[in-house]
Amino acid sequence: MAKTKTYYVCTECGSIQPRWMGKCPECNSWNTLEENVEIPAAKGASPSSAAASVTAIRTLKEIDSSEENRYTTGMSELNRVLGGGIVPGSVILLSGDPGIGKSTLLLQICQSISDNASILYISGEESLRQIKLRATRLGVLTENLHLGATTNIESVIEAIHQLKPNIVMIDSIQTMNHSAINSSPGSVTQVRECTQLLINAAKTMEIPIFIVGHVNKDGNIAGPKVMEHMVDAVLYFEGERNLSYRILRAIKNRYGSTNEIGVFEMQEGGLVEVKNPSMALLEGRPQNVSGTCVSCVMEGSRPILAEVQALVSKTGFSAPRRTATGFDYNRAALIIAVLEKRCGYFFGNLDAYINVVGGLRLDEPAADLAIALSLTSNLLDRPISDDIVVFGEIGLAGEIRATNRAAARIKEAERLGFKHCLLPKQCLSSLNFEPKIHLIGVSSLTQAIQSVLG
Repeated sequence: MAKTKTYYVCTECGSIQPRWMGKCPECNSWNTLEENVEIPAAKGASPSSAAASVTAIRTLKEIDSSEENRYTTGMSELNRVLGGGIVPGSVILLSGDPGIGKSTLLLQICQSISDNASILYISGEESLRQIKLRATRLGVLTENLHLGATTNIESVIEAIHQLKPNIVMIDSIQTMNHSAINSSPGSVTQVRECTQLLINAAKTMEIPIFIVGHVNKDGNIAGPKVMEHMVDAVLYFEGERNLSYRILRAIKNRYGSTNEIGVFEMQEGGLVEVKNPSMALLEGRPQNVSGTCVSCVMEGSRPILAEVQALVSKTGFSAPRRTATGFDYNRAALIIAVLEKRCGYFFGNLDAYINVVGGLRLDEPAADLAIALSLTSNLLDRPISDDIVVFGEIGLAGEIRATNRAAARIKEAERLGFKHCLLPKQCLSSLNFEPKIHLIGVSSLTQAIQSVLG
């Protein structure tokens, strides 16, 4: 019997070490080295036997790639994120915080597509009775759903070959284990080898497979980083557990855009699509209150209006406090520095709190102008008009730089009834239509503050 070789792999940088250490010597990350076991090749295996399992070689013209082959999930928001539907043979990794709604989403997909497809749902975390109770609560009553509760990956692969379902769902990959590997479930080796077996089954049998993945305390997907490279799509559920809105974001997608998002609301009967997220996020917005501003950001091809709130108050500490929820902390500090240096507004002895309403995260630089105006509005205690939308990137010199897709942002503001739009002056020349709202072009942050706050 061949001996196994044990080594340790860093989950952050992928470096290989012969023994465990508390700190990775390559990237200096703590507690990131995980055990990995090298599995020796089976006795008698040869390259010729491996080559025999290769699928038939065909020319590019012989391969059918028509869009009709995609499975429609029954949810337009999920179809948008996936690029139009589920591609046969694809492997989709669905991740998110505990209790965010991953298993709920998979069961709702089962109900939507069960009329035209048979589904195999494997759970390593729940018993069949628990799945039945949750399915009844969500209204999943289909007869084309086959359930299994096991943590052995060989049994899962055998069930796939026997049933030959149209779609397979694994909940979750961290609970699966390979009997030939002497390590606990969830380890780097177990997750990688189990994922590879599922990918092989998906590609050879043209069966799409959903894999649920856990996250660690840092919010990253647990297991080896290479797992994200192996799969075809990585979807991530975002949102606060105490808020009802959930955002499904594509971090990676070989069959569509990686910038699209889907917005859902968690209700008693499961996840419900939010087809007009701008209106939902602006619902209940306070009127005639300082420190609030509406910005328009692009999430893929979709413009979304989001409310930004800021609160500035006298600090009780030696160093003022800065807090940003839904916005990059370092970017917020940069905007405050520009307001002090270029515009003359002093925040040195003031706490500054920034919040994006609805659990949305604004990563686009076009939200800079809304952050700056909301901070200045609360500092001066002057409300911003309720019928104005702003967007624009702020430079270190205090200039307002152009943003892309200005026409789409303006049309979204028009659709929701806004009457004014503050935008970079450079974007005015790129418009090829006559807007119905009043456009205010600005080239500097000082000019923008004067235009809105007087």
